[in-house]
Amino acid sequence: MKWNIVAEYISLVILAIIWVYARKGSHLPTLKNRTFQGCLVMSFCAILSNILSTTMIYHYQQIPCFLTWIVTSIYFILTPLMGLSYFLYTVSVIYHDNKELRKVMIIAFVPAVFYVVLVMINPWNHYLFSITSLGYTRGIGISSTYIIFYAYCIASIIVTLKNMKHMDKTIHRILSTFPILAVVVIIIQQIYPNVILSGSAATCALLIIYLHLQNKQISLDYLTSLPNRQELLSMLDIMLRRNPEQDFVLMVISLRNFRQINNTYGQPIGDAFLKEVSSFLNHIGPKQNVYRFNGDEFALLFTHVNEAEMKKCVEVIQKRMKHSWKVNDYRIYLSHVIGAVRHLDHLQTIEQIINAIEYAINRAKVNQEEEICYCDQKMLGQLERKNQIIQILKEKLEDESFEMYYQPIYDLKTQQFIHLESLMRLNHTPLGSLSPAEFIPIAEETGLIIEITYVIIKKVCQFINDLQKLGIEHKLIHINFSAIQFSQPDLSEKVLQIINQYHIPLSSIEIEFTESTLAKSSQVVNEFALEMMKHGIYLGLDDFGTGYSNLTTVINIPFKTVKLDKSLVYAAMESHQSSLAIQHISSAFQELGMNIIAEGIETVEQKDMMEKFQINQIQGYYYAKPMSDKDVEKFLLSYQKNNPI
Repeated sequence: MKWNIVAEYISLVILAIIWVYARKGSHLPTLKNRTFQGCLVMSFCAILSNILSTTMIYHYQQIPCFLTWIVTSIYFILTPLMGLSYFLYTVSVIYHDNKELRKVMIIAFVPAVFYVVLVMINPWNHYLFSITSLGYTRGIGISSTYIIFYAYCIASIIVTLKNMKHMDKTIHRILSTFPILAVVVIIIQQIYPNVILSGSAATCALLIIYLHLQNKQISLDYLTSLPNRQELLSMLDIMLRRNPEQDFVLMVISLRNFRQINNTYGQPIGDAFLKEVSSFLNHIGPKQNVYRFNGDEFALLFTHVNEAEMKKCVEVIQKRMKHSWKVNDYRIYLSHVIGAVRHLDHLQTIEQIINAIEYAINRAKVNQEEEICYCDQKMLGQLERKNQIIQILKEKLEDESFEMYYQPIYDLKTQQFIHLESLMRLNHTPLGSLSPAEFIPIAEETGLIIEITYVIIKKVCQFINDLQKLGIEHKLIHINFSAIQFSQPDLSEKVLQIINQYHIPLSSIEIEFTESTLAKSSQVVNEFALEMMKHGIYLGLDDFGTGYSNLTTVINIPFKTVKLDKSLVYAAMESHQSSLAIQHISSAFQELGMNIIAEGIETVEQKDMMEKFQINQIQGYYYAKPMSDKDVEKFLLSYQKNNPI
């Protein structure tokens, strides 16, 4: 009988290519990865032994019979057991480190052991095949080689279907497809026994697995060819599950203001610099444990803590960063910060570790003088407090239970409190009373401030209705907007919709935002201001004098009021030159039709100076502190009764 083994040669080449590329992929020490490598080795050896066996049988008269027996026996062992390797890969993907995995794998080896014994005794009973001086003949039990292969493939499909509810749809589809494809190819071989396709079946199955589950593009960053963030998370997961007591250190190098590089030189040049940095870190960092953490951040994972090694690595990085980086004709200096966390510092989950390292990076960026920030016990305590505040904000937002306070603003001309500033407060929390200086930045960082602001507008509108029912004279209430609020595409529509629900005059609301907001989004703010002005809603500039904007920008936006930051008030009290400058600036704004509010007024001397400057309104503890809605109602009723207009 003659066999066509051309397909086996092609399969061997394709398999070798897959093997080479697969070795460049994920280096995670998972059972899935090891099993896939085992599948490749098993299939490669099976195809190679098939080619050798077929060639030797063709030339049985020139080759010693015992050699042909040995090679053919190896082929008979390996080829059906490729089905076992596929099954083991399937269960390794499905069960991971599940307790059932060991039991399933033990059961899976039972048929394989019996089959191997069958092949080993074949030289005596010729049950599977026989090789004599007359050539090769099939035995009566040759079908068992196909049965064992089919059994493992069917078992793979059954296990996949059984666990489909707990699997990703894509993975389920792949694990169901590749054994079916392998079975179909083997059936075709049975129909055409002179065409050897066992290697083609294996190669098709492994190609599907490689492309969808083992492809290096899944685990490697496309730009730097470093393992990506997901690969780092998987590595941390493995380490935490296998050895929770293992001590390790995660270090992240973050490039400062790298976006400016892209804006200045263009994305391709920026990418080229990132590749240079990644190559350097991959060279000096822990072997196979350098990752691209984020766009301009790289992670170094020291799986075994060696203080001397880590110190040397940091020193090399800091020394290199003091020198310029060159790409083509471009040469730049890259500023950086380093955040570091240690596993045993009460960090037991991946989420805790990642939160800690990101917190350390942010703290290092805030502190311009430090290049490295180690997330120690004190910082972990701060991080825990931050997470608690985030949870409090979410809960308060969900039931809209945060408190609103209002600080009256005194009008020097009318000598009345006809303006109020709305202020959010968190007085009753598991952490006690929280300062706005602490929770507002967290609300902005998490984006919760967006929905919080909408709720504040609702509460202020309701409060205005309450004031009207009580007959309390007022002109408007100030509401503070964060810079992140202006990232909302439908901001104007949302604000108008909320205010109109409460049927209050639109002119009774003034929206305030700071100079920093104006500096970040001047165009967006200007468009929003013009839209609000169409509907009669006033706008105010808060904290003027903190140094974020210029006069041209301020003048071009139709502000109704400009609030002088308290630092300007203090400066005016201490310096004659400062007082003159503030007086002239205030006068200039007033000539442009803007009202000037001085905030932070606490003493009679400060009040007298503001009156001398002919400031329009005064806000501060000298006249009134922030009060709850009920208290401010009592305050305004009492003042209105004793000081009628």
